Amino acid sequence: MDAANAGSSSTAGKPAAIKGSFVVLEGADGSGKGTQFELLADNLRQAGYDVAAFDFPQYGRPSGYFVQRYLNGQYGTAEAVGPYTASLFYALDRYDVAGQIRQALDEGKVVLANRYAGSSMAHQGAKFPDVEQRRGFFIWLDNLEFETLHIPRPDLNIVLRVPAEIAQTLVDQKGSRQYTGRQRDIHEADLGHLRLAVDVYDDLCQLFPKDFYRIDCMRDGVIMPVEDIQRILYERVRPQLPPVPHHKPSASAGLPIAEAPTEAPTSDRQPVQLMPVEAEPAAGSDTAAQDSADAAGQPDLAGLLVE
Repeated sequence: MDAANAGSSSTAGKPAAIKGSFVVLEGADGSGKGTQFELLADNLRQAGYDVAAFDFPQYGRPSGYFVQRYLNGQYGTAEAVGPYTASLFYALDRYDVAGQIRQALDEGKVVLANRYAGSSMAHQGAKFPDVEQRRGFFIWLDNLEFETLHIPRPDLNIVLRVPAEIAQTLVDQKGSRQYTGRQRDIHEADLGHLRLAVDVYDDLCQLFPKDFYRIDCMRDGVIMPVEDIQRILYERVRPQLPPVPHHKPSASAGLPIAEAPTEAPTSDRQPVQLMPVEAEPAAGSDTAAQDSADAAGQPDLAGLLVE
């Protein structure tokens, strides 16, 4: 028996390995990503999934050294550093754990990331006043991260949209940033930059609807309840999920959703149920265009890479 046949014989009858799913939460600072990220991880674990969670940038780790100094303004203003140099700081931070992400996906886990390459596209892309230059930057960054550094590409990026003015107010309600010792880093302190970053996130969702999906967190001029946003988020993630591991309980539509962290008494709050119907899109979102992206033949980032 030749080597090729021997190899195929040794794997005959073995079930194919199930690859995991990679979902990223994006959005401007103060959009509630951290809360929704923790809730989503908790809900997926309750549903029986193995979850590997990653938070970027990795403050306090060696790989986050340059990012931390950049956000502290130790290299000058954000404009002085420039989008390409700053993007290298963030890309190498993600490269540091790329192997861990690949391993988790190979093990069939659900990988969640709080920020990823989309954050660099939005915040660094906001430095380009020219739309065509910005689009070229998107392609350059996509090529750097996923083709040159071979960082795993997400299956889905979900953008939580909150207007910049409200997001900055929410940032001010938090404590001082550990990586700066101040209330705001150089991005958060610049309202004009935050406005542009929100706009660029909108552009990403419109240009690349196969990669980026927007959830509008506002309703009638106020932020929706945390549980409502989480319900929409979970329903959007559900089609991307791998099968529940056999040793875990299967996910059910009636699974109680985890409560949002709060310091107020919660005895009068009822568990929110994940309903089996499609979640109603938030007002003002681009869900209709995104849901029909495949049929419309809209581009994805990988398809725009140049040789």
